[in-house]
Amino acid sequence: MNGVLPDSSLRQLIASGAIAANQPILPEQVQPASLDLRLGATAWRLRASFLAGRGRRVSDRLRDFEMHRMDLTDGAVLEKGCVYLVPLMERLSLPQGLDAVANAKSSTGRLDLLTRLVTDEGTEFDRLPEGYDGPIYAEICPRSFSVLVRPGMRLNQLRLRQGQAVLSDAELRALHAAEPLVTGEALIDDGLGFSVDLRPASGDLVGYRARPHSGVIDLDRIGAYQARDFWDELRTSDGQLILDPGAFYILVSRESVAIPPDYAAEMAPYLAMVGEFRVHYAGFFDPGFGHGAAGQGARGVLEVRCHEAPFALEHGQVVGRLVYERMAARPERLYGSGIASNYQGQGLKLAKQFA
Repeated sequence: MNGVLPDSSLRQLIASGAIAANQPILPEQVQPASLDLRLGATAWRLRASFLAGRGRRVSDRLRDFEMHRMDLTDGAVLEKGCVYLVPLMERLSLPQGLDAVANAKSSTGRLDLLTRLVTDEGTEFDRLPEGYDGPIYAEICPRSFSVLVRPGMRLNQLRLRQGQAVLSDAELRALHAAEPLVTGEALIDDGLGFSVDLRPASGDLVGYRARPHSGVIDLDRIGAYQARDFWDELRTSDGQLILDPGAFYILVSRESVAIPPDYAAEMAPYLAMVGEFRVHYAGFFDPGFGHGAAGQGARGVLEVRCHEAPFALEHGQVVGRLVYERMAARPERLYGSGIASNYQGQGLKLAKQFA
């Protein structure tokens, strides 16, 4: 059946060697609909981001872009504003008929840690054609905070797809009618639209803005940092927030959304005409997010960066959409049930490194 491969299929591909690694793949890397990817022991500081291009390997192009090589074995700091390339422990030999797409993990995006997958002969980031056979790399660019990384850290995730998986708007409307996907009225137009919440039910805290001069964040330290040392709280009483160019924000969706067990979803940008800002960096929602025992949906955290000019964001303004994909089969485990899920049932929430 066409769709996103579930955990059971990922384990079969690992057993067959189609997904391999220079160190054994750990059971906890296998998520309901994706595989967490691990950093290797080396990083190259680059003078610029690059794609390998057709007929060319990443290793051959490194000589054009590398500035110096770093050993991550004992931990190393990736500096804010710099670009790095890290070979991943995993490599792929995809069967024909399977392609793959990557996203940054939730905590990676909430730290404004731009992380993208790079491949041999690649002409776009985060996309692997069917039958891809070769190594994979993570390009990492810390945007707001310098970070301490080590081999084995998992910053991005890969999901594999067979055939057409995306639901049409008609299919999405039918699914919503059978099993509500969002609180309130569903705005369905090339996916399920969602808006920003700038009038919270209690209090006036609507989000956070990254502070420009903060310390290093060790990504392994969970709940170890005080939010006030890295973030400024944003409060408003009039339902409006003016975004500053170049600043990074954590906001939250007004709607609570649910991902039924037989589906996954990806957060995608809304029309560029609504404003000069980007609303997602990590945008993958596992089957079971906000569903069932978790209650009536969970709100989506928005990772927002304003671009060219200050922009006035209004409460209820549509800022993004969820593109739903069918699963090839139901996962054995769902998000929030049987796996450690840091963000199930979430509201406005920073990355897990903050207390």
